[in-house]
Amino acid sequence: MPLPSSTVVVKNQSLELVQLPKPMTGQSPHTLVFLHEGLGSVALWRDWPTQLCQQLGCAGWVYSRRGYGQSEPVADVRGPSCSVGQTRQGRLLPDYMHHEALQVLPALLENLGIERPVLVGHSDGGTIALIHACHFEVAACVVMAPHVMVETLSIEAIRAAKHAFEKGALRQRLAPYHADVDTAFWQWNDVWLSEAFRTFDIRSELPGISAPLLAIQGEQDPYGTMAQIDDIAKGVPQTQLLKLPDCGHSPHRDKPQAVIQAVQHFIQQL
Repeated sequence: MPLPSSTVVVKNQSLELVQLPKPMTGQSPHTLVFLHEGLGSVALWRDWPTQLCQQLGCAGWVYSRRGYGQSEPVADVRGPSCSVGQTRQGRLLPDYMHHEALQVLPALLENLGIERPVLVGHSDGGTIALIHACHFEVAACVVMAPHVMVETLSIEAIRAAKHAFEKGALRQRLAPYHADVDTAFWQWNDVWLSEAFRTFDIRSELPGISAPLLAIQGEQDPYGTMAQIDDIAKGVPQTQLLKLPDCGHSPHRDKPQAVIQAVQHFIQQL
């Protein structure tokens, strides 16, 4: 059963927000904040965040970024990029993950009164978690299938997703999870397939992370190779790596218990 969601206004944008149920046993001082993938939302996490927080005894929050889930849509999502006050309109710019990590997420955390979160990010959400941790104090980061640079393999998979959305069943599969499925898809797909995004690379920023870090990657991920998390470990020496066989782009869905166990062990070391 979906958890009841509320709305929070951050940087003049209305975002879908869910507070996870209080753990039935245990009481950890940590609060987990979940950051979804490029086509994700609160609903697409399903019940995995609740399972993780219950297992860890942690408080937890999940939100949908603008244009995803039940959050405010983006006006003219395929039109020219522009700013209206503090709000961006049109196509996403190549710095969209920096904008989320350095502008929106800090404002959301302040609104919720969370000072040192444990960030749990998947794909784009993992990248946003890394960028935020480079510049703000966090208790820890858990990143699953993050992107620290653009690989040819990623672009090929995203082109295939475009074809599946236009010609196949992807639009129909995503529609139940987004109030405006076209906004959700095109804001992600257009920026990733733009020429300006090819040079996206945060590896030089990673040494700014001082918090404990767990990086997880599936060996069969069509959107990224092990180079993504290996390069994280090069820049952040305290990184713990988990490489999962028989696992694709969504470790929490493909190997949910293995990931929960790894995160539990990681959090217990904090």
